[in-house]
Formats: sequence, C-alpha cells, structure tokens
Amino acid sequence: MLVSAKEMLDKARAGKYAVGQFNINNLEWTKAILLTAEELKSPVILGVSEGAGKYMTGMETVAAMVKAMDKSLGITVPVALHLDHGSYEGCYKCIKAGFTSIMFDGSHFPIEENVAKTTELVNASHNLGLSIEAEVGSIGGEEDGVVGMGECADPNECKMIADLGVDFLAAGIGNIHGQYPANWAGLSFETLAAVNEKVGEMPLVLHGGTGIPADMIKKAISLGVAKINVNTECQLAFAAATREYIEAGKDKQGKGFDPRKLLAPGFEAIKATVKEKMELFGSVGKA
Repeated sequence: MLVSAKEMLDKARAGKYAVGQFNINNLEWTKAILLTAEELKSPVILGVSEGAGKYMTGMETVAAMVKAMDKSLGITVPVALHLDHGSYEGCYKCIKAGFTSIMFDGSHFPIEENVAKTTELVNASHNLGLSIEAEVGSIGGEEDGVVGMGECADPNECKMIADLGVDFLAAGIGNIHGQYPANWAGLSFETLAAVNEKVGEMPLVLHGGTGIPADMIKKAISLGVAKINVNTECQLAFAAATREYIEAGKDKQGKGFDPRKLLAPGFEAIKATVKEKMELFGSVGKA
C-alpha cells in the first residue's frame, strides 16, 4: 500500500519508535524489503538515491516496479517510495515519476537558498499529497556521490527549515554514510536534544544508520528520531552471502549459476538484516 510517509512518521514520533528507510538497488532488494515488512507488519520506507535511480534506468522505471510489486505481492502495510538526498531537479523528476515522498538535500547551500528551494518544493509536494524531508547540517562520508563533512546542524537553522512545513527533518549530528571508522566520536546527543527542542513534535531523521550501536539508536529515538536510514548494512550482508555461495562452489553445482539461485542467499541476507533493524527500531506490529 503506497502512501506518503507523513502519517507513519507522525505515529512513530508519538509512539517512540522509528520507521526504517531501506534503500533499494534492484528487484531483489525491493522484494526482500517489502516481504519482510509484510511479515513483521511494519511500515517501511523504500529509499532511492539518484544514482540508484539512474542505475535502474530512471525514476519512472523504479516507481513502476515498486507499484507493480506492491500490488502483486499483496502488501498491506504502509509503504512510502522516497527519494533519498535529492537534488532540486531530482525532486521534480520523482514527483513526476509518481514517488509518494521526496527528500530535498539543500544542506550544502547557504541557509537562505536552502530555505527558498525547500519552500518551493514543500508547496509542490504537498499540492500532490507527497511528504517531504529536508536537511540541515551534513551527513559525513559519501553515498552515491553525495559527500558531506559531517558538520552538526545549527538548531536555529533547523527551526527555520522546520517552520517551512516540511514533514520530517534530517539534522547532522555526527552521523556518517557508509561504515563508521574506529575513531568515530559517536552521535552528538547534545545537538540532537537542542534540535528536538527547537522543532517541537516534528519527526527527525537519522541518516547513516549502519553500524550505530543499539544503545545510541534507542537514545536517538527517545530524542525525536522517527526515521532511520539503512543502506550499507544491506549491501554488506548481500555481498557476504553471495561471496560465501560462490566460494563454496555452489554456483557450479547443477544450475547453481542461475541468477535466481545465485542471488537467493543475498536476498535472504537482506531480509534478515531488515528484520533485525525493524525489531531494533520498534516498528514491528505498528502497521
């Protein structure tokens, strides 16, 4: 059931749990995440970066695949199809393609330009019933060409963006895309608490969810985080399971080279990872 992400995240914020955004890269990723959400009766957000959209031949293809799969699998839980770290132009492409939610990442612009572009996109998305996420500060590391230095957000700037009518807000709090280095200082809960106080009941978003310790995840949820993004962890699980299958020589047994068999271990690994995260985030049974 494809919907805007607003209602599911408002419920999560009020209920002190978080909804996972799991990025999709192909049919296997999408199917694994949808089936796991349905099995666990959890709302879910399918994230699509602009790079992944290009890889899948365009956002129209992505939207058509997700809508058809949602219907053919008989998914009954709320599912949002969401643009991740979208550019100004990318947001309009996804609105046109039929996404139900977008993220405009204007964090690299001066705050005045971030405000102006976010204002325009809030109006465009809300007129069509889509939800919209914005960002202040930056997420460290690199994901799909989006590079950030990991600056913590200014709580006052967060309030400026929140007051524009966005539905949920990503604020940099020391989080990083990809794998966390051994010398990572951890999340800045001081920043998160200050942002939470400024924006009231607005759901907050934690990007870079891979590798953050469970106690930090739970503390972040207690301070207003209602959406947590996971991508790298699914990629690592998929790669490890596929490597194990090939190194065991199973691709040379019978028709083990058939992609439906070759990709099956990775598919199951994604399902296991998503299940683990949904249980940690507290979204199981909340659909």
